[in-house]
Amino acid sequence: MTELTHVSPARLPRIIQGGMGVAVSDWRLARAVSQTGELGVVSGTGIDNVLVRRLQDGDPEGHVRRALAAYPNPAKAQEFVAKYFIEGGKAPEQPYARVPLPTHRSHQLAWELSIAGGFVEVWLAREGHDHPVGLNLLTKLELMTMPALYGAMLAGVDTVIMGAGIPREVPAALDNLSAGRPGTFKLSVKGDPQGDTPSVTLDPAAYGFAGMTTVRPKFYPIVTSHVLAGAMLRKKTGGIEGFVVEGPTAGGHNAPPRGNYELDALGQPVYGERDVCDLAEMRKLGLPFWLAGGYGKRGGLQEALAEGATGIQVGTLFAYAREAGIRDELQRRVLDEVQQGELKVYTDPLASPTGFPFKVVQLPDTLSNPEVYARRMRICDIGYLREAYWDTAPGREGKVGWRCAAEPVDQYVAKGGKIEDTVGRKCLCNALMADAGLPQIQRNGDVEKSLLTSGDGLTELGSWKPGYTAADAVAFLRG
Repeated sequence: MTELTHVSPARLPRIIQGGMGVAVSDWRLARAVSQTGELGVVSGTGIDNVLVRRLQDGDPEGHVRRALAAYPNPAKAQEFVAKYFIEGGKAPEQPYARVPLPTHRSHQLAWELSIAGGFVEVWLAREGHDHPVGLNLLTKLELMTMPALYGAMLAGVDTVIMGAGIPREVPAALDNLSAGRPGTFKLSVKGDPQGDTPSVTLDPAAYGFAGMTTVRPKFYPIVTSHVLAGAMLRKKTGGIEGFVVEGPTAGGHNAPPRGNYELDALGQPVYGERDVCDLAEMRKLGLPFWLAGGYGKRGGLQEALAEGATGIQVGTLFAYAREAGIRDELQRRVLDEVQQGELKVYTDPLASPTGFPFKVVQLPDTLSNPEVYARRMRICDIGYLREAYWDTAPGREGKVGWRCAAEPVDQYVAKGGKIEDTVGRKCLCNALMADAGLPQIQRNGDVEKSLLTSGDGLTELGSWKPGYTAADAVAFLRG
């Protein structure tokens, strides 16, 4: 059997660069952070479409094609280049080719591209040094987690970090996939009356990797409390090597408040003492943990170390570093407005189709503006945040369907969804692609708008000027 290996030093990082999708924490940022000796992390969210769109943009410096030349399935790599690469890049008015929307029964191409995309991102992040690189994935993306995970493992990813849900089945999948065996995830199906939910299985042999093993990466679930961490350890199906403990000030998706769900005068969820993790109880679990949410400040690392943490995870400070994947014009504008004291971050309880609160940077020409949001034609053509549901429509009883609360309202309601669940829902898939400079041009000619997410600490970046580097951020955090 062939084994792919990686280098994993004994010292655990004090700083983990947060995983930010889509392609915000890309290979350039992760590589820059890892080269400082801390843990750079790539995002695996949307990596199939990221791969396809980079090739259609002409892969200007040849990075994607260079990584694909090292892909352990050369025939498939050549197929992707032949199918999607456009010399000189597509015309500005030409839309990107779409990856077919996957389902639990039909996902071969999407998974092939996701495996290759995960490989490319980690391979490039690891190129030229022997420091570890991590991967971040969202638990809510049940259908697309495993292929991105496996592709990253083929490239030698050191650590896997997952939040936005409870990733109970990931440890066992890591065990199996690293040994060359099939990995399986059960799907969460809304309204399933029997509890006998379908599952999806990735067999490496079915994708050209028969007999291939990898080193099993470490697994750090993202948790909000010691209770959840303890429950995961009791019910684990494989190894858990540490935790990231995230508070509600972190960017992206936040866990809902515990206890009574209340909104403040601005309509934001109210978090209280029950939402603060008991770090004394975390220490009793005996595993390393990193604190996230509000620690990207001067003295934040020392504060965390004093609490018994191994270190900190920081996203927002790295998101606006020169190497990050947010398009340059958007980075500059955000930092300029922060310096002027005019920018706010809103914890939106409705924006995400997942139902999780989602941090939104308030910029007038993005979907955070109600007028811009209202003008957008609703469409679901990427579909990462769709939920599986139990269909009860005549003639389709007992089948599993797929829907998204941000898709056209009539389509969502026809699939049994409640119309009130569509209010305020935003297409994060297309918006986050736009953040990274990969916006789709829709059939009506509209160019997809951005929706930027950052932690509450964004407003503290007033002293940071455009062009600062990941190494500058690491030096600042080390104090």
